[in-house]
This record gives sequence, C-alpha cells and structure tokens, in this order.
Amino acid sequence: MLKAAGIGIGATALATPAGAAGAPLVHPGLLHTRADLDRMAAKVKAGARPYTAGFAKLTANRHAQSGWRANPQAVVYRGSGTPENYATLYNDIHGAYQNALRYHVSGEEAHADTAVAILNAWAGKLTRLEGSADRFLAAGLYGYQFANAAELVREHGDFDLARARELVLNVFHPLSDDFLTRHNGAVVTNYWPNWDLTAIACVLATGIFCDDRGIVERAVEYFKHGDGMGSVKHAIPVVHEDGLGEWVEAGRDQGHALLGVGLMGTVCEMAWNQGIDLYGYDDSRFLKGAQYVAKWSLGGDVPYTANTRRKGAIGGWSGSETASDVAGVDPGMTRPIWAMIANHYTKRRGLAASYLTRAAAKAAPEGGGGDYGPNSGGFDQLGFGTLAFTRDRMEEGVGDLSPSPSPSGGSRGAGGVRPQASASPVAGDDLAATGSGDVAGWAAAAGIGAVAGGLLLLRRRDQVRRGPGE
Repeated sequence: MLKAAGIGIGATALATPAGAAGAPLVHPGLLHTRADLDRMAAKVKAGARPYTAGFAKLTANRHAQSGWRANPQAVVYRGSGTPENYATLYNDIHGAYQNALRYHVSGEEAHADTAVAILNAWAGKLTRLEGSADRFLAAGLYGYQFANAAELVREHGDFDLARARELVLNVFHPLSDDFLTRHNGAVVTNYWPNWDLTAIACVLATGIFCDDRGIVERAVEYFKHGDGMGSVKHAIPVVHEDGLGEWVEAGRDQGHALLGVGLMGTVCEMAWNQGIDLYGYDDSRFLKGAQYVAKWSLGGDVPYTANTRRKGAIGGWSGSETASDVAGVDPGMTRPIWAMIANHYTKRRGLAASYLTRAAAKAAPEGGGGDYGPNSGGFDQLGFGTLAFTRDRMEEGVGDLSPSPSPSGGSRGAGGVRPQASASPVAGDDLAATGSGDVAGWAAAAGIGAVAGGLLLLRRRDQVRRGPGE
C-alpha cells in the first residue's frame, strides 16, 4: 500500500488525500509531456536543427547506452564521515533517464528496457538515505530525477510502477518534506537557496508522479510563500530598476547560483506541465532572477545588495554571514539549464530575454549527466535542453502550450488550476486587462475553454510587455 508522509510545510499546511482535490494529474507530466516527446521525435526524424545536434549529444553520452547495468544499493550515503556511495545512485538514475529519453526519440525498445531494468532494480532494493546534512541534497536531487526517469516509462509493461511510487514516497520524499519544515534543526536562513530548491523539486515531482495533489500544492505553496531561502522572494529578494532580479546566491559563488536557477526552472517547468504557472508568478519574478544570473555568468556587471543571513542551530550555536558583493565568475562555466528557461519565456510567452537567449546559445547543444564532469555537480541537472525544450515560435498557436491529455485523463488546468493572470493589467488592451477571475467568463463568451482562454490571456498580456533587463 502506498503511503504519503504527513509532514506539512508550515503550521497551516495539511496533508490532502491523493485524488481528493480534483481531476487526475497529467501523465507524462513532469519535465516532459506527451506533446514534448512527440515533438522531439518528429524533429529529429525530420533532421531539424538544433534538435539533431541535441540528440547527437544524447546518443554520445555513455549513460545513454542500452548496455548500461544498474548497481543498486540498500542504503545510500552522502556526506563527510560516511562511506559515500551516492555516485552509484546518480549515475544509474542518469542512465535510466537518458535511455528512456533516447527511446522516446528513436523508438528503439532496447533503451526503454534498459531504463526499466535500472529503475526496477533500485526500487526493489533502496531502503534509506543516510549521511551528514548532505543526505537532504541526495533526497532532493535524486528524488526528483528518479521520478522524472520513471515518469518516462510508467506505461511500460515491465515497469513496476507501484514499487517505484513506494520508493519515491517513502525514501526520497520524507527527507525533502522534512527539510522544508525543519531545515535539519537549523535556523531557517542557515541554508542557501539551493538546499530548499532541491527539496521543493523532489516534493513537487513526488506529488505529480504519485498522483497526490496535496503534495503538489504543498510544493507550490512553499515556492510562493516558504520561510526558507529557496522560496522565490527570498532567492530573488531585490528587483532593480533595470528589471533584473538579484539572485541572492550570486554572493556565494557561480556554481551554486547556476544550480539554484536550474532547480527553480525545473520546479517551474514541472508545475507548468500540470497547469500551474510559477514561471509567471509575481510578475515573472523568476525571469528577472534568471536574466540576472545569465548576464552575470556571461561576464556582465550586475548590482548586489549586501545580504546578512543568520546561521546556526535552533537552541544551539548561532552566528551570521554577510555576502557584500557578487562572486567572481568564469564566463566559460556552464550547466545545462538555459534552454528550458529561455524557450519558455521567449517562445511560449513571446517575451524578450536577451541574456537568457545568449546563455542558451552559448551552452548549445546542451548535454546531460556525465558531460559536465565526473563529480556530483555534473549530475545535478538532467539536461539535454537543446533537444527537449527547443520550441518553434508562438505563431504555432496555443496548442503548443498545452500538453495532450493522458490516457487516464487530465489536461492543462486539471483540478481547477488556471494559469496565473495576477500581474498588473496593461492599459488600453481589453484582453490584457482581463483579471484571472474573469478568464472563465471571457473564454465562455468567446466560445473557447477556460484553459485556452487563460493561455491566450498570458500570451497577449506578455506580448505587449517587454522582458526585463534589456
């Protein structure tokens, strides 16, 4: 029997029984929808660029080979002072994900079989994660990644979906959910944003993969209003007059700032594929933060407001740390994070985002785990964004914005969640001035569904607004 951990986020967060809050969730519906997978396959078959270059990057990766064999462990350790073996886990997860993605593009069954064998092996053996505080990073990163790999083969006849869901719910999710609640017994600002963001990604992926809308809603609520540094207004505490949103972890170092942006983009994409618009939340605050990090990472000058955060344990030692300026950058450093974010804002929404566009072009074709070094940092993102997230322009029509319904039901907006339309209306434009509460009525009058109406509203409103930081 599946069981969801009942640890809430904050005092008012209550667990909601699976399926109690509305229509079924969309599957596949984590980082990739059925429409996404079909687009990749069609573009590669047609020889279209840059999809072919992205697919070549995938097929060249050693993890994407059908000969990959799993090495599952009963206990995975991450953190100093422990017999670390977590590299075995992340290598196998990336082997599963890359083989599954390769199968969907090429149709070669051997790759689907390999992905299923890897995931089944781990689901049948892994019982717990141990180690230092880094065990929370392991839970968050490898939890969201395992769920994404499994989502791609959930309909395979040999895949043990029930056992995979038990693994995600009972091994990965409880640590991530508990971190968002208790932060390992530390004061809430002790940990930089990427710690929260790994946990949010895992909690959200768990809710979607395991069809528990209550878990999904907890992740969304924390993204918007959480007390920790990973919630969007704490990760991006200042929006400057030029429209750039200061990414607080830029005061730490470039690598962790890139990790944070990549994780927040992952959260936004998974939510979007369930009809929840976190990309546009708070007047597209994430766009402003991503533009800031892209400009800075490309070697541009960006402002930074000194940030002092409290550190220490609750009831124990305490201290503080101040970041007074942006850290140094290596313009050659990159992670496979930019294609997903740039394509959402420029292609789905029609916004200008020059720094994101430049960063994505410089990183293309994006690889994945194993292409960015042998250590854990090279496996923090699933990658292959050039293949997976490159999109044609808005002129394709609204249909590209909405995933196809899964065989089990559900579509964009399932459960009554409409795309956000909370930004200030644009004067003089009737459609852009329509508030979110009016979308259903306006759409009905226009003879279209509320979901399509919400998407049209987003499209028109964003087309008449220019992107930040230009």
